[in-house]
Amino acid sequence: MALKQMLWLISLQFLVLVVKIGAKVPAIIVFGDSSVDAGNNNYIPTIARSNFEPYGRDFNGGFPTGRFSNGRIATDFISESFGLKRAIPAYLDPGYSIKDFATGVTFASAATGYDNTTADVLRVIPLWKQLDYYRDYQNKLKSYLGKGKAEDVISDSLYIISVGTNDFLENYYTLPGRSSQFTIKEYQNFLINIAGNFTKKLYDMGARKISLGGLPPMGCMPLERTSNFMGGSECLESYNNLASEFNGKLNNLVIQQNKDFKGMDMVFSNPYDTMLDIIRKPAAYGFEVTSVACCATGMFEMGYACSRANPFTCSDADKYVFWDSFHPTEKTDKIVADHVVKTSLAKFL
Repeated sequence: MALKQMLWLISLQFLVLVVKIGAKVPAIIVFGDSSVDAGNNNYIPTIARSNFEPYGRDFNGGFPTGRFSNGRIATDFISESFGLKRAIPAYLDPGYSIKDFATGVTFASAATGYDNTTADVLRVIPLWKQLDYYRDYQNKLKSYLGKGKAEDVISDSLYIISVGTNDFLENYYTLPGRSSQFTIKEYQNFLINIAGNFTKKLYDMGARKISLGGLPPMGCMPLERTSNFMGGSECLESYNNLASEFNGKLNNLVIQQNKDFKGMDMVFSNPYDTMLDIIRKPAAYGFEVTSVACCATGMFEMGYACSRANPFTCSDADKYVFWDSFHPTEKTDKIVADHVVKTSLAKFL
């Protein structure tokens, strides 16, 4: 090899090394519900699980990890976009250690919410417990990397929060408790207060780069469309309007806390408009089916009702916006994740 080529290769390798060392985000740390759970619920006594086929059939090796998807989820794609791992592991998965978690981990639990009573419905991990796991993670990280390096990782990491849909669909509009205590506007404010306390606690624990996720157009989920008999199984606009209104309150919280807390750099990551555009113009994104899901009949099934033996389960999930009646397909999640990375998260790249 000519000397000139050898010097060029050495300089290129050095540049790659510098880029990796100088990465702005050394890890992605995730809190939330089934939209970002990579399998924590597999290790707690709950029926809110997806660690069985056909879930994960398009994941590496066709392995059902506990993600509520046919493949990877949005946070996996975000991690990859930041030059980190292709899939973020679940904190409770004994197959991983602090070495794996040092560059990304999720504490999320399917079926949870901001409201503790939402987590109680299916006995899943509430946000306060996810924060406890994060404290434990910090201690392990300090033992693994040393206190100084660990504190750098803690302050430079990107914290992603994705939660809230279950508070409305699985709690307020399903059970009598909260709806008898609060009007819907009062309940929104109740949840916003919890969200604000949670992000403040993260800040107090060293987090500085935070992405607070908004709600999707939840009236367009197949489960809600199936129940909308009077509306011809179209999207429930009242639920979509609620999601949009709540997103506005979350955005206002982000603006206020950025003013209140020195050094905080929080962004509002909103999946609503992108998801709604996909649903309204599916062909533009390469989809064919929006009103029903791929799994089983696509009308109401999720979790254990999404059976591997169901003859109705589609053969090509990439044609469908939704995988089960509540959760997007891997393809949809990738489109939404790419949009979020290019917009709200671009400043952290």
